[in-house]
Amino acid sequence: MMISNEISASPDSAQWQSINWKVAEAHVLKLQMRIAKATREGKHSRAKALQWILTHSRAAKLLAVKRVSQNKGSKTPGIDGIIWNTDARRMIAVTQLSRKGYQAKPLRRIYIPKKNGKLRPLGIPCMIDRAQQALHLLALEPLSELHADPNSYGFRPNRSTADAIAQCFICLSQKRSAQWVLEGDIKACFDKIGHQWFIDNIQLDKRMLKQWLGCGFMDKGLFYRTDEGTPQGGIISPTLMLLTLAGLEKHIKSTALQRGYRVNFIGYADDFVVTGASKEVLVNEVKPLIADFLEKRGLTLSEEKTQVTHINDGFDFLGFNLRKYNGKLLIKPSKSNVLLFLSHMRTLIKKHATLSVNDLIKLVNPKLRGWANYYRHCVAKQTFNYIGHKLFQTLWHWAVRRHPTKARRWVALKYFINRKGQWQFHGWKKIANMDCQFNLVQIAQTPIKRHVKIRSAATPYDPEFAGYLSQRKQPEACRNSWSEPVQTAF
Repeated sequence: MMISNEISASPDSAQWQSINWKVAEAHVLKLQMRIAKATREGKHSRAKALQWILTHSRAAKLLAVKRVSQNKGSKTPGIDGIIWNTDARRMIAVTQLSRKGYQAKPLRRIYIPKKNGKLRPLGIPCMIDRAQQALHLLALEPLSELHADPNSYGFRPNRSTADAIAQCFICLSQKRSAQWVLEGDIKACFDKIGHQWFIDNIQLDKRMLKQWLGCGFMDKGLFYRTDEGTPQGGIISPTLMLLTLAGLEKHIKSTALQRGYRVNFIGYADDFVVTGASKEVLVNEVKPLIADFLEKRGLTLSEEKTQVTHINDGFDFLGFNLRKYNGKLLIKPSKSNVLLFLSHMRTLIKKHATLSVNDLIKLVNPKLRGWANYYRHCVAKQTFNYIGHKLFQTLWHWAVRRHPTKARRWVALKYFINRKGQWQFHGWKKIANMDCQFNLVQIAQTPIKRHVKIRSAATPYDPEFAGYLSQRKQPEACRNSWSEPVQTAF
């Protein structure tokens, strides 16, 4: 293999640092594109053989170990308590990624809170199981991209919630656009998918897949079998769920056209919306189609979350509120998400009443930037101003409580600076023996710019879109050579 000259097999920790990751990524991408090409041409046996080559290649094993040992959850161990936190351990782990003799260990069950106050169960695999899943995911992703619905945007490379919301705008913004929206939600999607459907329909190493599906989990010292579903927390689980729902858009649209009406589908993971001309069409025609499609996979619609809404009344989707005001569609941050974010920020600030100003700003700034970046493509200027104002009030109370005997003017001059009539919370830090200001992010100054939606057919495993996707990753000022096509619904 050509890549063997670039990547040495030495387990020494220094060798991990010397790996040429670009060469490894290029080698894996080439194999992935060959898998996608063979599948498009109907050569399924060849695609399966290429998947085998990919999962046994050293480059893919290196990338799998890198992903699971350097991502956000790399410090969370499974039931064996092992983590790969050194370069030497990572190099040893590469040699352990063998199909022969592999046996998946049970998951470690933990619970995280949901918005509605309930707890969401997560299954944490051991590091070796995560790496095996990441390795086989490299072979499965070309197929998932090929079979996924054009307007499904969750758990897919180069796609985001911003693309899903942009597609909603395309489908709902015009005067002749559909006026009714079916908001769909699948009940316990990850937990209820039938294992037999996975085994019969997912083109993946069956022996490995059966182990991950049936490995069970440990909860409070007790072992529980898993007879259905795929664990939330597994690296390969989102892609398995994506393949389970693949074909839903085609099923709805093709049947709708045969019966003489038109609909649009926008999906993100297990949440989706379907637009239609009337409430009767969505309730009596589309909803039974969706229920029938899901039933074959062991899934059902959540009755409490699935509802039909008129666009003039508005609906929430992916944290956004979409509603027409006097015939004009406006997409804003949802009220519930705004209040929840403010609640979290107030709790964070009050919890750190004795923290230094600089440390508090370091805690708050990433959250402000992240929230602003998520909503900067919609009508959010007024919301950003509101959050900035409420945050100022919270920080003012935080500062006053730290100095109960000081005058308000003294507190204001110590913690705030007036810039063009706006009081800005700030601290000081030394850089090269010079005092420099350390400022809180001004969320109200975040520029609003509409997001350009990705082309529905674009995939990184088709050479036709290589230049297009590469250009989208460039700064906006460098995209002049590419023109985005005008997209319309129906």
